[in-house]
Amino acid sequence: MPAMLETALINEGWPAAADWEALAGAAVAAAVAQTPYAGLATLDLPVEIAVRLTSDGEVQALNRDYRGKDKPTNVLSFPMLEADELDEIGDQPGEAMLGDIILAEGVCTREAAEKAIAMPVHATHLIVHGTLHLLGYDHMNDADAEAMEALETRAMAQLGHDDPYGD
Repeated sequence: MPAMLETALINEGWPAAADWEALAGAAVAAAVAQTPYAGLATLDLPVEIAVRLTSDGEVQALNRDYRGKDKPTNVLSFPMLEADELDEIGDQPGEAMLGDIILAEGVCTREAAEKAIAMPVHATHLIVHGTLHLLGYDHMNDADAEAMEALETRAMAQLGHDDPYGD
């Protein structure tokens, strides 16, 4: 069986401004490559991340129900595995589902316009960001935020994009 880092894309009405499936797959692969989990891409079993492109309303409902915040946000990540389980992928047969990343179209479109960048580039950054959350990274304190931003910046550079946190 060939090595597989798979991205399952679900597009719930986002415009055809990009090849979302290719974009999501590249963003996931670039993010994983920047971490100690880079070996996930070379395992002889499927390792999957689901990326869902949906509406602000859907993201608002998820944000309310799972995070207690009744407002839309740009990206949500729902990990399926704990850190110790990530380290054990490959020791078990079968597919490994890392989790779900969900992006809100309206929020992402507004943020891209505010940053004066193309929406697909902003979405790429958010998928990179979400992937890192699925791998256990967080930004709850300054040190963790800086470390996560550095990984995001390297992943975006690998994809040919500017530093998402640059001026």
